[in-house]
Order: sequence, then C-alpha cells, then structure tokens
Amino acid sequence: MKATLALYRRLALGALLLTFVVVVFGAYVRLADAGLGCPDWPGCYGKPTPAQAADAIRDAHAAAPHGPVSLPKAWKEMIHRYLAAALGLLIVGIAVLAWRLRDSPRAAPGVAGALVAVVMLQGLLGKWTVTLLLKPAIVTAHLLGGLTTLALLAWLTLCALGARQSGVDMGHDGPSHRRMVFGARLAFVLLAGQIALGGWTSTNYAALACLDFPACHGSFAPDADYANAFHVVRELGMTADGELLSNAALTAIHWAHRVGALVAGGALFLLGWALCRRRATFDTGAALLVALTLQIGLGIANVLLSLPLPLAAAHNAGAALLVGVMVWVNVRLGAPNALPASAGRRPGRALAIAIEEGRS
Repeated sequence: MKATLALYRRLALGALLLTFVVVVFGAYVRLADAGLGCPDWPGCYGKPTPAQAADAIRDAHAAAPHGPVSLPKAWKEMIHRYLAAALGLLIVGIAVLAWRLRDSPRAAPGVAGALVAVVMLQGLLGKWTVTLLLKPAIVTAHLLGGLTTLALLAWLTLCALGARQSGVDMGHDGPSHRRMVFGARLAFVLLAGQIALGGWTSTNYAALACLDFPACHGSFAPDADYANAFHVVRELGMTADGELLSNAALTAIHWAHRVGALVAGGALFLLGWALCRRRATFDTGAALLVALTLQIGLGIANVLLSLPLPLAAAHNAGAALLVGVMVWVNVRLGAPNALPASAGRRPGRALAIAIEEGRS
C-alpha cells in the first residue's frame, strides 16, 4: 500500500508539472500563430508526424507563404498534441491508482475520475479548435479546460501529500475564519472570470487594441462596441452577422480585461494581505502576493512593449501560477487541519515529508 501511495503521489506531482508545461506551451503555439500548423486532427495531413507530412506542408506553404501552415508551425502544433496525449495517459494512470487507493484518506478517486472526464472534453475541444478554424469560443474554452485540469491536479496533489490530514489550528470555527474562507472562494471565482476575459482577449487577438497605459486611446472611457465584442457564437475576426469585427469591438474586449484586472487583482491583494497577517497562513499569503505582482507586471509590460512572444507566454504562465496558488490557499483554509506546522513555515517541507513516508 505504501509503495502504491508513493507512486500515486509522484504521478500526481508529475502530472501537475506536465499540465503547467502543456498550458504554457499551448499558449505559445496560439501566440506564435501555429494553431493551424496542422489543419487536420489528430495527425498532420493524415500522418503521425510533420516529418512524414513534409511534402504536403511544403506545398501548402508554397501556395500561401504567409498562411498558418509551415514546417516549424506544424512541429509546434504537434509537439503540443504529443504532450497533451502524454498527460491524458498519465491522468488515466492516476485515476486507476486512485481507485485502488480509494480507502486511503490521501486518495481522491472522485476528483481523479473528474479529471479523466475533463481531459476527454479537452481532447474534443482541441480537435474543434482546429476543425472549426480557431473559433474564439472554442479556443477560450480549451484554455479554461487546461486551467481546470491544472486546478484539479493541484488539489489532487495536495491531497496526496497529506495537506488535509495533519496540521496547525487555524481557528476554523471562528467567524473571522469563515469570512476568510468566503473571501478566498470569491477571489477564486473572480480570478476565473478574469482568466476567461484574458483568454477572450488573446483568442480574439485584441491584446494590442490599446497601446497606451493606463488609459486606452488616451481615455479611461474609450469608444467601444461591447455588443459585438462579447457575442460568443461567431467566427474569428467576424461579428455574428459575418461582418469584420471593428476596432471598437476589439477595444471593448481589451478594456474589459483591464477593468477585470482591477476587480480581481484588488480581491486577490486583499486576500493575500489578510493571509499574511496570520502566522499559520503567511506562506500562502506571501506566495499569492508575489504571483499577483508578477502577473500584473507582465500584463503592463505586454502592453508597453507591444506583446513580445516570450512575455505573452509568460503572462499565461502567470495565470496558471495564480490558479495553483489559489488552490493551495483554499485547501489550507478549507481543511480542518491544513499542513504540518513546519510545512506551514516552509512549503517544501510537505513534499519532503511525503517522500520520506514513501520510503518507509
């Protein structure tokens, strides 16, 4: 049993790290305009690798040199698919182990089963992203699905490491703690909404709709077309009526993301500050404030520097990091006993304890 539990913990942690890579690399593929590098699915021009489809890719590139198909773009797209497929297989293995360990308090077979369902949906969204030609609603849903996978795996990993079993008294019955729990959950909902706005901004290529900061086109109330901006069922770059999406609509998307950043960022800052005022949760509060500061800085830099690809991908990584930290925060606050006191002061201690238990 101990050996199986140790394997389960390692697989959960490995899957969590791989999910982070898949999410960030997926954003890189989209930002590099490689989302249609292979215009079919699951292969590339019917072949398992771009090398085997090289002739078809070269023909497509010759016919449209500035189009979405080229050999480098095809490799980016397929590497993302290979990583996602590996993650899917890893999650299936985790689900099998979780079922075998279903009597252990450190296993979460229900969450593992939900992960399998989410990954299956992600596969379909990945297919539709290509076959439906990058429809913003599908691409945004694919992004949110990836971050949902990350959040569930973070929860599963914390559970496997014993984050819900042993720990410090955090006054779970007090009204102040209940308010903190409510605030953490609300902040997580606001973060999810802000990530959805960020995904909508990226998938509509509206990140450069406002090139100045903090204003947009020199105004804090820029001319914006919100009706067409947030019409979900439409083609990329088009309104629901089939007309070209106006600059005013792109401005509306971008500006909504900035306003959302104020709301969500404010809530996360207040939560992080409150957590830092408690000794038992200082580490989570500090991690939240650091991740939030980094993400805000990356967002501003992307505007001022006109969206360089490394910074744009890093901004997506920052969102994923915030999701992981917020899962940690909510597990710590929601568990009757969160982490060992020593682990509360040193986040890496919980992992060390888990590894030692696996060896015993």
